[in-house]
Amino acid sequence: MGKKADLNVGGILILPKGFKLASKSQISPEVKAKNKGVFISPYSTEYDNILVVGPIAGKKHQELIFPVVSPDPEKDSDVKYLTYPVYAGGNRGRGQVYPTGEKSNMNSFGAVQNGQISEIALLEKGESNITITNPNGTKTSQVIPAGLILLVKQGDSVKIEQPLNMDPNVGGFGQEETEIVLQDPLRIIGYLAFCFCVLLTQVFLILKKKQFEKVQAAELNF
Repeated sequence: MGKKADLNVGGILILPKGFKLASKSQISPEVKAKNKGVFISPYSTEYDNILVVGPIAGKKHQELIFPVVSPDPEKDSDVKYLTYPVYAGGNRGRGQVYPTGEKSNMNSFGAVQNGQISEIALLEKGESNITITNPNGTKTSQVIPAGLILLVKQGDSVKIEQPLNMDPNVGGFGQEETEIVLQDPLRIIGYLAFCFCVLLTQVFLILKKKQFEKVQAAELNF
């Protein structure tokens, strides 16, 4: 049988300019534990706000966590306390290439030349050896891994790059757009102070009401 191709996952995260991957010292132990074996890296030195990861084994990693840090508006005048768009994409599918560069059995294999299929031989391990003869009589042989369903038969004429088997690759790519709010800490403090004042006012109002009810009850007793 042919080599087994693993189910792999990968992802990409496009952040606003100025946002970047957090350093190791900035990542919490919990996130480090969840991201063990996941190597996230910037797309390039020029685009360090674009983070990529994968392919990695899908069985071990069902969730990808991107630890990021935002720029400081107090230090960078170009950054404002605003809402910024964030784009994320994830891919889940079979591994199509081995580290050696060979195609796995999760690919569609195309004919290497024009011609006619003169022979299809079944090899010991289940692979199919397809021989193509062009009009000049030149023969080429291609080995199709085991487990793939052939689309051609002996005697068929094929063109270069024409698929010889059904494409078995499964999986898909999904993407999502969301927003991230760069919030001023003073706004949060101000909001909490406002909420505390409202709560305190409500408490005093209830106490005053109780006191008024007691006064009314005392007057009624006279």
